[in-house]
Amino acid sequence: MVLKIHGHAVAPLVRLVAEVCREKEVPYELVNVEVYKGEHKTPAFREFQPFGQVPYIDDDGFILYESRAICRYIAKKYASQGTPDLVPRDPKAEAIFEQAVSIETSNFYPFALGITTEKIIKKHRGLEPNEARLSDLVNNLKAKLDIYDVILGKQEYLAGGSITLADLFHLPYGTIVFEELGYDLLEDRPNVARWWKDITARPSWLAVKAKA
Repeated sequence: MVLKIHGHAVAPLVRLVAEVCREKEVPYELVNVEVYKGEHKTPAFREFQPFGQVPYIDDDGFILYESRAICRYIAKKYASQGTPDLVPRDPKAEAIFEQAVSIETSNFYPFALGITTEKIIKKHRGLEPNEARLSDLVNNLKAKLDIYDVILGKQEYLAGGSITLADLFHLPYGTIVFEELGYDLLEDRPNVARWWKDITARPSWLAVKAKA
């Protein structure tokens, strides 16, 4: 039975899960959820994702939600195929990987998501952005990326010499901030720019960049 991704095709974290499926050469079926009509908030959807968020997956009856957990599951279940070691198996390498994941979770995602909320989500809701909050988010992200530039000046990827999920987790909201919204945060950070060019050129991402 093919793995089913329940979500909207353009939702950032749906595209992330689809990207990882492609990295691991895992066929998937996208089961469309009409988020703009509130389908993800219905009792039928919440039965499988109690927080009413996309995506969740159904892998032959195994239900899992939270995109980072889904990506780990796919990477580990299909470890022997596709891009190797998206989750490293050596204990020390895995610890460094988890460190890199924590970097993304704590030092990138909150700011990129916040910028997206102020510039895009509020607009969809008919609200104006909080310019003071937006400025603070951008300045914080700049400071974090300065440290990224130091790390990536010593190694090719966030967890070392090979790409992992820690790198791929940046793709959806990084694309929104750097490309769709046009925040020029890479030019003065050559190591981040090199890394970003690398991970965004992957065929697996290009295939789902617009929609899963």
